[in-house]
Amino acid sequence: MTFLFSAVLAHFVLEEKLHIFGVLGCALCVVGSISIVLHAPQEKPIHSVKQVWQHATQPGFIVYTFLVLIVVAVLIFRYVPRYGHTHMVVYVGICSLMGSLTVMSVKAVGIALKLTFSEMNQFKYFETWVFVLVVTVCCVFQLNYLNKALDTFNTAIIAPVYYVMFTIFTILASVILFKDWESQNGAQIVTELCGFITILSGTFLLHKTKDMGNDASKDKDPPLVESPNHVDTPSNTDSHR
Repeated sequence: MTFLFSAVLAHFVLEEKLHIFGVLGCALCVVGSISIVLHAPQEKPIHSVKQVWQHATQPGFIVYTFLVLIVVAVLIFRYVPRYGHTHMVVYVGICSLMGSLTVMSVKAVGIALKLTFSEMNQFKYFETWVFVLVVTVCCVFQLNYLNKALDTFNTAIIAPVYYVMFTIFTILASVILFKDWESQNGAQIVTELCGFITILSGTFLLHKTKDMGNDASKDKDPPLVESPNHVDTPSNTDSHR
């Protein structure tokens, strides 16, 4: 619900108006998210950092990681200079793609901390420090481009779009890494896909109508200003008496 509160606070605190289609887009995102959460696959128990490393070094996740890095590089060097200030998907896409790698690494670091506090030191393994490095680098990228997105576009629109894209890529990365959907039946998968479609519909609506509030404000008639040329002057008819 973070994106919903962000949109509401941006509307009232920052005075970045959220029009009726923005409200509808947020509602669709909420409904889709609830559908996905209620039918999400059960997470497999992870007992060590080395177990996460084994999953992360499988061919499927390695391919996903390389694809993410390639797409992010293309977005940064090719599309940010051209479309960064006109298409919010460019900045948000960079944050979301890097965020999917961040979450996977944060999970490994969290497991390492938990086991270390239980007197099973995980920081003696180089795998733990690799995950720490990935978290640091990805967070720097996310903060940089998320701040650029918030400086350029309406916060009330960026919040839900970022939430949706971040969630989609994170779930995709988790599915590839841990293969969580292997234990699900067809009905659960179809329901989750419907939730994804609902979320994408809300995101599309938000993106297509992001400038509606600004256009409405521009169309307002400017205030009438009295012309300075029309100034009453006293008559000089009696000056030659």
